[in-house]
Amino acid sequence: MTNNQRNAIVASKRVARESALAVAPAYDALAHSPFTTVTATEIVRRIGTGEWTASQVLEAYIARAVRAQSTTNCLTEVLFEDARRQAAELDQEFATTKKLRGDLHGVPMSFKDQFDIAGYDSTIGFTHWSNKPRTDDAVLVTQCRAAGAIIIVKTNVPQTMFAFECSNPLWGRTLNPWNGKYTCGGSSGGEAALLAMDGSALGIGSDIGGSLRIPAAYCGIYSFKPSADRVSGHGSRGCRPGFEGVRVAYGPMARSVEDCDLLCRTIFGEMDPNHRVAPVPYRPVELPKKLKFGYYSSDTLVQASPANVRAIQETVDALRKAGHECVEFSTSLSTDAMEIFVGLVTSDGYKKMLSYLQGDPQEESLFMTTLGAKMPGFMRNLMCWVIKTFYGDSVFPRFFNLARTKSVLEYCDIIDQRNKVAEAWYKEVWGEHQFDGIIVPVQALPVIPHGACAYLSGLAIATALFNIVDSPVATIPVTRVDSSLDRLPPDFKLGETGGSTLFEKYMYQNGERTVYKPQEMAGMPVGVQIVGRRWDDEKVLAMMRVVDEALGPRGFGPGSWDLQDKPVV
Repeated sequence: MTNNQRNAIVASKRVARESALAVAPAYDALAHSPFTTVTATEIVRRIGTGEWTASQVLEAYIARAVRAQSTTNCLTEVLFEDARRQAAELDQEFATTKKLRGDLHGVPMSFKDQFDIAGYDSTIGFTHWSNKPRTDDAVLVTQCRAAGAIIIVKTNVPQTMFAFECSNPLWGRTLNPWNGKYTCGGSSGGEAALLAMDGSALGIGSDIGGSLRIPAAYCGIYSFKPSADRVSGHGSRGCRPGFEGVRVAYGPMARSVEDCDLLCRTIFGEMDPNHRVAPVPYRPVELPKKLKFGYYSSDTLVQASPANVRAIQETVDALRKAGHECVEFSTSLSTDAMEIFVGLVTSDGYKKMLSYLQGDPQEESLFMTTLGAKMPGFMRNLMCWVIKTFYGDSVFPRFFNLARTKSVLEYCDIIDQRNKVAEAWYKEVWGEHQFDGIIVPVQALPVIPHGACAYLSGLAIATALFNIVDSPVATIPVTRVDSSLDRLPPDFKLGETGGSTLFEKYMYQNGERTVYKPQEMAGMPVGVQIVGRRWDDEKVLAMMRVVDEALGPRGFGPGSWDLQDKPVV
């Protein structure tokens, strides 16, 4: 494919998107906000009472989705006309039967671009995958439609879906809705940006190393990563087919805890054509009145920023005030897990993943991720020696040295190590400590500016750990960056807790290129992870509600974007 051919495809896809968006009504706050400032659960209730129709709700979200697109560039495929036909069918059905089709009746939904929808592309940002509409719906699409959901758009992802900055050559860069200087996260970044602006009532994303949780935290919404194999991924596209060293999890992104729970009640236990999903329907749980939570503020890679530490402490304080026990603990297993994660995902030197670029320029966000795998062994070893010798950093070389092509024997050895780390984690955290759940940062930083993922991809250690041990994890927004409360302490020292001095320098002490700037980040959301045992998905959802209620009202949820002051970018 020549550059001219590529540019022509990009232009035609973007023109087609604009044409599809043009059928939307202009957003009218007075007319539309009653529908867009309530949860998906409330939408279903009001349609069920006859107060609203699916078509009324849909038009409000169509208008709002266009507004979100103009602010953040979060959309790829636009399904407005199909959505209108479906809404009309639902309204006619309800008028005749006075019964809802299902638990998602009339809920406008969005899907991450990777999920197949018949008649539309699933490009995931690859130019050469354009103009090849899919012939079948993904299982999750079928399930949600059967429950009455109305799919209105698909949303943007990073190139290869293996970065936490949302940009690709086909659709461009998606911005953070709270401040356009920052990324919305990834890989489910378009979903998070759209939901934060109430452009969708409920969304679905995926997660192999933090792709549900990081964008949720960056954008101030809720997400839930189930245990792998609780939800079907059949009909979702990716660029590592056949790779199972780290299993992908699929789950909800939403504006409330109850909406995450609503979707899980709808999709858990539904078998797919591959018969890979655990045939276990949603199982209601009753929590003890007093829960025991473990927590830590920083992992073993880097010191967490004051904003992220404060988010953990505010969560712990709220839980203790509500009568729960919170115990601080530490573990060295997160570093071991990150070594395994890097070792597994780089096992083929990213040959399969990068082969799909087919002439598309590689995004800068993949620089550090793919650098080690591209280097000859002697150069990689030399770089590790230089960093350890001259920067005093013995942590970064542990990961970087594993970023290389491996033999089948080496791959199997790392799989064995993965299983042993998971066993050790469960023995330590759930056995010795007997925690009901743990509270940890989503990342060491509240958000990163565009371009920072190129050098800080290692920050995914905070989320990738729970992919390695396959824990269900909820993400909730806790607070916002405060320029006065979240300043770096004057006695801050690089590597003080034994982490990577190279990463910490780039984050905290790199002159004008310093990433953590609380004055510029002021108002940006800060979230936490709530983690449970594998297969205890329903318990984590229940604990998610406990934490959310303990924290109380704090300016997140439906309608919050319009109420929060935002910088002019």
